[in-house]
Amino acid sequence: MPVLWWRSVGSTHTAHSVETFMDQLAAATGQDPLAFRLAHLGEDERYKGVLEMVADKAGWNTRQQDGKIKGIALHKSFGTYVAQVADLTVGDSGEYTVDKVVCAVDCGMAINPDVIRAQMEGGIAYGLSPSLMSEITIKEGAVIETNFDRYQVVRMKDMPAVEVHIIPSAEPPSGVGEPGTPVIAPAVANALFAATGKLHTNQPIGRKV
Repeated sequence: MPVLWWRSVGSTHTAHSVETFMDQLAAATGQDPLAFRLAHLGEDERYKGVLEMVADKAGWNTRQQDGKIKGIALHKSFGTYVAQVADLTVGDSGEYTVDKVVCAVDCGMAINPDVIRAQMEGGIAYGLSPSLMSEITIKEGAVIETNFDRYQVVRMKDMPAVEVHIIPSAEPPSGVGEPGTPVIAPAVANALFAATGKLHTNQPIGRKV
């Protein structure tokens, strides 16, 4: 079955595999996921910049309270650094909602901040769809989801609040059309891992865990 690119090209599955593994390593060593990442960033200060900003704006220190849980993820694509924190509510029955996403982006010099915010918001919505529901299934050599009546995507009722923070920079401007997408799925998966101890290395995760 031939496959083609999805939005953000190879960064979708790359970010998901790397960032969920980072949380596994943090858990195995008894460390906070944010602190673990900060300790392994190397010399690139721009990674640190988006991580620290998103943690501050999302209130990372209150990541587990009153049935709510936060997950964090980080990825660089198309020259742009993006970190996101997903706020989830996980119910006793295993159902969960994504209530809010805080995003920090370093795309160099911000030529048009409104466009940057819009692209991050759209990329997050796009990346949430396969986390919650979107799936292509094959039966007898044919795709079952022939149109949007079967291929479900995030709609307004499913969309969390999104808060975007842009890092001030004098670096050359880089891409914003793709980099918001790959970070959200691992952020959601990491929040669920923190809440349930169950790994989510495949998509879609579904609405219930």
